[in-house]
Parts: sequence; C-alpha cells; structure tokens
Amino acid sequence: MSFLNYLINGLSLGSVYAIIALGYTMVYGIAKMLNFAHGDIIMIGSYIVYTCMSMAGLHPAVSVLCAVAGCLLLGVVTERVAYRPLRGASSSLAVLITAIGVSYLLQNIALLTFGAEPKAFTTLIGWKGISLFDGALMIRGTTIVTIGASLLILVGLELFINYTKNGQAMLAVAQDKGAATLMGIDVNKTIALTFAIGSSLAAVAGVLLCSAYPTITPYIGAMPGIKAFVAAVFGGIGSIPGAMIGGLVLGIVEILSRTYISSQLADAIVFGILIVVLLVKPTGLLGKRVMEKV
Repeated sequence: MSFLNYLINGLSLGSVYAIIALGYTMVYGIAKMLNFAHGDIIMIGSYIVYTCMSMAGLHPAVSVLCAVAGCLLLGVVTERVAYRPLRGASSSLAVLITAIGVSYLLQNIALLTFGAEPKAFTTLIGWKGISLFDGALMIRGTTIVTIGASLLILVGLELFINYTKNGQAMLAVAQDKGAATLMGIDVNKTIALTFAIGSSLAAVAGVLLCSAYPTITPYIGAMPGIKAFVAAVFGGIGSIPGAMIGGLVLGIVEILSRTYISSQLADAIVFGILIVVLLVKPTGLLGKRVMEKV
C-alpha cells in the first residue's frame, strides 16, 4: 500500500498547488497580468492565522476568516497601487519588476514583524483521518480536508463564473475589455474583484499548506508560488479546470519523484516535464490558442 499512500500524499500536495494556481490563472485570464507576488500573499495569510491563534487566542475558524479577509484586502490594494497603473503598459518587463518589488516588500514586512526564526504552526485540522485495509493505508484528516477543499473551490469558481452577474462580467472582460466597457461593465471593479478572489484563495492555500507542513517563515510562499505558476502553465493558463489538473499532476509527480528517484532531483523533474509538455503543446493541456487581431 506504500505506493497508494504516496499517491494520496501527492494528491494532497497537488491540491494546494491547484488552489494557488487558480489564483494565478484567474488573474491572467481576466487581467492578462501575472501576479508573481501571489506566493507571498500565501505567507501573509499564514502569519495572520498564526497571529490570531497563537497571540490573540482566537478560534481557528475565526482566524481563517481573518486571514481570508486580510488577504482579500491585500489583493485589492496590490491591484490598485501596483498593477492598475501598469495595465496598459506595452512592456511586460515593467509588470515583472513591479511584481518582484511587491514580493520583496511583503517578505521584508514579515521579516521586520516576525523575524527570520521559523514559527511553529498549530494545525487547524484536529481530525486524525481514516484507516483502511487493517491499517495498511492511513489517510490523514489534513489530506482529506485539503483534497475536499480544492474540489469545492473548483466547483464554486465554475458556478460563480458561469452563473453570476460578476462572473459573466469577468468572462466579458477576459474576452475584450473595450467591448465590456461599452456594455456598461466596470472593468476596474471586475479586475479588482478577480485579484480579491485570487488572494482569498491564497489565504486558504496557506492554511492548508501550513497544516500539512507546520512551520512558517517569511519565505514559505516563494517555492509553492513558483510551482503553482508552473501548474497553471502546465494546465493551460487562463483555464480553471486546467489549473486544477496541472496542480494535481505536479503534486503527484513531485512526491513520486522524491520517493522513487531523488529528493534533490524532484524539482528538476517537475520543471523538465513542464518543458516537454510546452514543446508538444505550447498552450498547456487545456489552454486555447488565441489569434492576434491586426
């Protein structure tokens, strides 16, 4: 049953990557911008939960709501201050430099506030899990909750995008900002809402990640953020189901590579698979080729 255990652990890690990748893919699909500071919003959300629980003594559920609200506000402010002035910029380099600047700013705020010492994170999921096949297969409660949360988020986003007024506005802005404006859609408000949703998902991902790996540092979101971006590109950036598939595949490949090949080479294998997929299908698994209008 050891392989099945590793496979389930891969699905759990992949579910966290998928939730983060959903934030990336929504922002890119609608605003056509990559928020490379997304990983650091995960870190901020984790620290908010840590502060609420360990220092303020709040209930775990209240702490999670505080993290979601804090990251939502941070996403809106980041979009308004850092990204909105660059929305019409012809150079993607300016967007990249801004994202790196925001990332370093958030990391240094965390360093000044909490220090560089790792903080112990108390898991929010007290359920130990279930045991199957006379104990041969043990599925932790954290794993079940993580996988379940990612599926609920995927379904919720699909319903929101396809069956709500704001969701339809997002689709219209993603297709053509100019036409959306002529139809009376507030493009600025729609993109700000997209950043808010993506940042809220980052808070949830931070809680789930720290519940599985209970240590927080100011750099905890950097590598998961990069890997989630890889997952979004792998699945087809701009595609919500693609982000989910990409995250799950990435998590499984990483865990199996660490177990059966080499823990040092696992990241290289993950990025190598991405390169191979993009050589065969440059738009990713579920991405669509967009024809440039002249």
